[in-house]
Amino acid sequence: MLARSNLCRGAQRAIRAQSQQTRGLAAPASGSFQYQSGEAKGVKFASRDLPGPTTSLALVSKAGTRYQPLPGLTEGLEKFAFRHTERRSTLRITREAELLGAELNAYHTRENLVLEAKFLRDDLPYFVELLGEVAASTKFQSHVYNEEVLPLIHAAHKRYLANPTAMAVNSAHALAFHRGLGTPTSPSSTTPYTKYLVPETIEYFSKIAFAKPNFAIVANGAKHEDLSNWVNQFFDQVPASVTVEGGLACTEQSKYYGGEERIAHDGGNAMVLAFPGSSSFTGKFYKPELAVLASLLGGNSHIKWSRGFSLLGKAKASDETFVQTTSAIYSDAGLLYTLIKGSAKNVAATAHTSVGVIQKVAAGEISKEDIQKAKAAAKFKELENGQDPRAGLVLSGNGLVTGDKAYQIDEVAKAIDGVTEQSVKAAAKTLLESKASVSAIGDLFVLPYADELGLKV
Repeated sequence: MLARSNLCRGAQRAIRAQSQQTRGLAAPASGSFQYQSGEAKGVKFASRDLPGPTTSLALVSKAGTRYQPLPGLTEGLEKFAFRHTERRSTLRITREAELLGAELNAYHTRENLVLEAKFLRDDLPYFVELLGEVAASTKFQSHVYNEEVLPLIHAAHKRYLANPTAMAVNSAHALAFHRGLGTPTSPSSTTPYTKYLVPETIEYFSKIAFAKPNFAIVANGAKHEDLSNWVNQFFDQVPASVTVEGGLACTEQSKYYGGEERIAHDGGNAMVLAFPGSSSFTGKFYKPELAVLASLLGGNSHIKWSRGFSLLGKAKASDETFVQTTSAIYSDAGLLYTLIKGSAKNVAATAHTSVGVIQKVAAGEISKEDIQKAKAAAKFKELENGQDPRAGLVLSGNGLVTGDKAYQIDEVAKAIDGVTEQSVKAAAKTLLESKASVSAIGDLFVLPYADELGLKV
């Protein structure tokens, strides 16, 4: 048998070797998270050559629910993604992707429709060509819509109505922004299916969404010159301008309104307390102090068995109550909101506590150490968010199509470093002086009204 000391020394060597290997792999990535951007044949694109054998490639279109001219069109266009084109059937696209070991996915946010592919680096030409073909020649067939697309939309509708949390977040956005950013990310009624959502209107929307001024191509794990070369070759057939009457809806500057909505629901209890927030870093209304304030308010801890340092994490009514503060950033506006879910009694108590905590921050009754911790947490979150392939694709793509600017995480981190204690306190005071957007879903007999919380709507 081996002696215990030999085993220990062997384990220590293995740990040191693993540590050295990890540092060695991380070193080349230093400084590589900056996007290079350019334009080829009228198509904006950006890339960063992250080390590794795989690539993530996305077409990011300014065609999220904010911009759809009719209800449900974004959802319908998303469900048609990677189906029939002029050259390829759904079966062929699927089989070719499987043979290459690739993943194809489509999803949408409030502002963007994203067509994403993940694959081995050497297969970049194939997938740039595929995205160019999907944008130029997707076939919106009625039988595909009836047999494949419509059931998926119905399922998404049912999931949404059964989810009080999703309803509360969508409700708060609707109160805050009305149309545009306030449009639900999932259809909230069957009206779009029966009145607006048919293959002809989805095809109409696609011609707007896939016109060159309205989308960008973004890659993680690709050489900039390679992406430029292939975009230049494979996007000739994509229209250079909108070829149909009209255009995207809600392209004007977002306006904040505020208000209150209460919806009875027997599936759970959720409240959202929301306030005007910050735009994305690539927008004109970026406020890094709100990212710090969101971390300071916080909620559920990311450290197991601990409530964490955040003010709401320490002050929430019960460990069974979920609390999370988010700074939702968009191209020209934002929403800082606290989501609370749990039993009606605990949600109500935590809602009162949340407002009290914001009042304490505004009054300067928070320690300098807590604010320093919040700055560190906000910086980490932004760096992690920018490093994440999916988040990086969407943020940079949206920045390119709305402001010709890629999302650079190093610059975001520097902005957070510059946040002062006074600016955080001033931001909290501004929240209390603004109109709130308050949504309550669940047991309305117990859940409080906005004025009972001391908020203006």
